[in-house]
Amino acid sequence: MRTQTNDAAPPGRPASRTAAQSQEQPRSHLTRRQQVVFAAALLSYLAVVVGVLANSWLVDLDWAAMLAKPYKRWPQPLPFLNIWIVVGQRGPSAIAACAWLIWRSHRTRSTRPLLMMGAALLLLNLTVGAVKIVTGRLGPHYAHYIGSPELFAGGQIFPSGHTTNSVVTWGVIAYLAVRMRRTGAVLAGVTAASIGLTTVYLGTHWVTDVVAAWAAGLLVLLALPLLEPAVAAADQRIKALWQRGRGGPPAPDWSPWDEAVQDELGGVPVPRDRAAGRPEQSPGRSGAPA
Repeated sequence: MRTQTNDAAPPGRPASRTAAQSQEQPRSHLTRRQQVVFAAALLSYLAVVVGVLANSWLVDLDWAAMLAKPYKRWPQPLPFLNIWIVVGQRGPSAIAACAWLIWRSHRTRSTRPLLMMGAALLLLNLTVGAVKIVTGRLGPHYAHYIGSPELFAGGQIFPSGHTTNSVVTWGVIAYLAVRMRRTGAVLAGVTAASIGLTTVYLGTHWVTDVVAAWAAGLLVLLALPLLEPAVAAADQRIKALWQRGRGGPPAPDWSPWDEAVQDELGGVPVPRDRAAGRPEQSPGRSGAPA
């Protein structure tokens, strides 16, 4: 899902790098691999939804996991998992994510990180929220009849909000990361997977709630490249308004770390000395370290 976009290129950027970055436009399409994964996730999502609506063997699987009561059969990890499940809640995860996004926006001199997270959460609420309202499914602790899918009963349990929120929140952070992007993606995947399994362990969600949530969250993440042009346009408008309010463009003060970030975002190869953390002389850049 990597996109090569210029998060921020304020006036004063060296001409050579600015020219190279100007050739990189926000990608508004999915790669072939992303299209395949998107199709697989969509088919999986639809299969789970149809299976629950048709009261298929998936509902039997839900009840088997619920009646097994894993939190009673294996109570040892219960105290830890009661704390770990908080990571998937929107409030705590939003606070942690917001702190990182604000720092990221400050370092890149761009509102793109905040805008991208906002767009992803909006898309998540519109898609997953609609399914929750339409299905009206009750959770395992509120189920009435063994073997019933518990649909259209006024609940909002399907898909799992805990799981989709963790998939999208931590997935967007990995998507926006420049350094250690692959590591961030692995950590985001492990977090989302463990949060979903924890809700099944605690009996707060059916198995199909979690599987549908994984697919729904993945669909939102895969749609992020399609949102890049709109986010880039909104970011430019916000920058223009900010500079107009300050009476003109601010004087740039690029650190070696900032330039490395911008070059990687723009697809410009990073020299070895800068990759190792040593500043590089940039002709024409004011304030370059000697």
